Amino acid sequence: PGSTAVLPNLWRSENFVIFPVGTQWLLGRRKSPGGPRTSQYRRDHQLVMLRPQGQVTMSGQHLGRLSVLTLSLLGLVTVLLHLDVSRGFAAPAEDEDYYMQELLTRDRYHDVQTLEEDVAPPASPLNGVHATERNKHLPGQKSTKREHKGKVDNHRRTDKTTATEVKSGNKKAEKNKKVVGLKTSNSINQGEARYQGDARYQSAQDECPPLGLETLKIDDFQLHASTTRRYGLGAHRGRLNIQAGLSDDDLYEGGWCAGRNDPLQWFEVDARRLTKFTGVVTQGRSSFWSSDWVTSYKVLVSNDSHTWVTLKNGSQDLIFIGNKEKEIPVLNKFPVPVMARYIRVNPRSWFHGGNICLRVEIMGCPMPDSQNYYHRRNEITTTDDLDFKHHSYREMRHLMKVVNEMCPNITRIYNIGKSHNGQKLYAIEISDNPGEHESGEPEFRYTAGSHGNEALGRELLLLLMEFMCKEYLSGNPRIQHLVNETRIHLLPSINPDGYDKAFEAGSELSGWSLGRWSQIGVDIHHNFPDLNSILWEAEENKWIPRKMQNHHVPIPEWYQSQNATVAAETRALVTWMEKIPFALGGNLQGGELVVTFPYDRTRTQGVARQQTPTPDDHVFRWLAFSYASTHRLMTDASRRVCHTEDFAKEDGTINGASWHTAAGSMNDFSYLHTNCFELSMFVGCDKFPHESELPEEWENNRESLLVFMEQVHHGIKGFVWDAQGRGIANALIQVEGIAHDIRTAADGDYWRLLNPGEYLITARVDGYSTTSKVCEVGYSIGATRCDFTLSRTNLSRIKEIMERYNKKPIRQHAKLAVRQLAARRP
Repeated sequence: PGSTAVLPNLWRSENFVIFPVGTQWLLGRRKSPGGPRTSQYRRDHQLVMLRPQGQVTMSGQHLGRLSVLTLSLLGLVTVLLHLDVSRGFAAPAEDEDYYMQELLTRDRYHDVQTLEEDVAPPASPLNGVHATERNKHLPGQKSTKREHKGKVDNHRRTDKTTATEVKSGNKKAEKNKKVVGLKTSNSINQGEARYQGDARYQSAQDECPPLGLETLKIDDFQLHASTTRRYGLGAHRGRLNIQAGLSDDDLYEGGWCAGRNDPLQWFEVDARRLTKFTGVVTQGRSSFWSSDWVTSYKVLVSNDSHTWVTLKNGSQDLIFIGNKEKEIPVLNKFPVPVMARYIRVNPRSWFHGGNICLRVEIMGCPMPDSQNYYHRRNEITTTDDLDFKHHSYREMRHLMKVVNEMCPNITRIYNIGKSHNGQKLYAIEISDNPGEHESGEPEFRYTAGSHGNEALGRELLLLLMEFMCKEYLSGNPRIQHLVNETRIHLLPSINPDGYDKAFEAGSELSGWSLGRWSQIGVDIHHNFPDLNSILWEAEENKWIPRKMQNHHVPIPEWYQSQNATVAAETRALVTWMEKIPFALGGNLQGGELVVTFPYDRTRTQGVARQQTPTPDDHVFRWLAFSYASTHRLMTDASRRVCHTEDFAKEDGTINGASWHTAAGSMNDFSYLHTNCFELSMFVGCDKFPHESELPEEWENNRESLLVFMEQVHHGIKGFVWDAQGRGIANALIQVEGIAHDIRTAADGDYWRLLNPGEYLITARVDGYSTTSKVCEVGYSIGATRCDFTLSRTNLSRIKEIMERYNKKPIRQHAKLAVRQLAARRP
């Protein structure tokens, strides 16, 4: 007693809390300790005010006991202050249990709040909350009888179900110019005053990034709701762009749906730290069978999850216009940013005949807090000085030109064709001799952007291009070896027309499908000829190898006609893939975290999912795992699923046909028509992440991108020569036990991807003798050299001579040759 300092809680037990307030002591007793914390929590405490010195009406014995207790408590406070106390609790250790940390963080906001004296009002209302609204018993605020009466009247009033603006019930408080100062850490406005002098947060006051519901930075424990229809429609499913399963009653449905349709429902996000909220993005429920979305809503904020402040427009509650259908996202920016820890979306009206269902993203800037446990534990930073932004088509061309000028000796820019709208499909080559194929050096490719709205893959390839140039110049031996021994091609944007649409809408408003297809409405990734059915029919009729080979399956004539529904981008890709002898390739996609490998089409007709392996299934599984295992998240068994499939159980990889069947995929075409083994990398749950997420996404994928490129040097390589040492083109390279052959390139060189082991390799070509040898593949990086020299057969020599002399008898040719020699003699 007598102290004027405001200290943290001095002592608390299961039933009581004692702490000083000004010159008085406050004793709080819980009626139901340990029970659930509800909006009635404050009324579940009985507060007893201990009078200052000179007014205590107790015996000397009791006073002595209280003095001893007071001195003991003050000593305890001194010890706690030396132990880095933060708001009454010691800072948690890094290895503290996750769930206990969640309880401790929430509990610090459930303590009885200290009472403060009234102070003069600020010059203007802050954070979008009207000054009169702050008269309504916020945490740490002393309320008058009139204010309390107005509050009770407000609670008794029932809200209407229509999206109309509701006037404040406390009219006298609106006229009162005197407001209560909020000095406690739970003040919604105090944080803005604290940070408004920081220049780092002034420039982007209204341009805060998403908190991360879609990217899973916000975990399931941070999402809450008033009610839930069933588990599959719980708050954890209320994430922007989350996709549902085929049925409407499984565990993974497309949004949060309230258990009742009334205006008392809410969806809550706990940011776990003081955050400047600037807006809300909403969608309806993702479903093939239901039509559910919210047409208007209110937004409420809080710092303790018990006392909530509704965003105001003057004296009236703000009503935000929601969605008009279930898929197109709608962004509502707040008139003025609001500072708080918790935010709620309170639906006021919804689609007639539907239900209250939401998918949400919150726009906000977390305030710096060095003592925030969750931020320290999950913070990802990068040391690479790269251009982390989303590039328009013109900016992409400029960046490629900058990299080419920075590294002219190892880069070359070229285009493979044009899009439907006439935009060139630019690629960049990275090699020690750009512009030419070096004999014995494998060709590798990365492509991205076949779906225009999947922008993450596009930006990852631009970052990879820039990264490899800078690291090569700085002398990184790993990058220099990769560049010197491999011819690398990066094609960042296959579908620039579709990307333009998504880029114009923005990362949060492009939705799940805007810009996915080409200008003529074609899915480019699945626009290739279906060679699977041709091969399988030949196998069933036993036409292989008599009438048809098990590789380099020819393209049907109908596909090459001008009337075929083939995108201009697809035709350019086919020509590019036939021209360059690629050995390995990867196409980057988005919306999931998994690597898929051929076949992508099920062999059984009418079956949507079926394991359909290739003859090189063991090689494809190794290639897929090489990318997934080095990705930061793909094989993490504790991570949350993006949508409906838990691919981490399969080590982050899956056979394409066992996920969903699709005919004419780029992966299947590449394997059956060329020598190239192609895989698809789904590199992130968010197809079009915000710019602020790009550094972390780069860190997630950087090592995987490099490791996968290095796999082109696993297996065997070599040359097939004739007796004069000339390379033989189109020679077959066969591996015993694997019913898929490859062919040599124009110079007679080849690359065959294989897992470690011993293999019997056969080189075969018409007119030459067949040669076989055993080649061993090791575990280290570097393909095993396995060369072949083939000699001409007698029959082939006879045929060659006959063709040279127009199939005339050899005896006549000999007589003619003798006469020509005799004529030359003098």
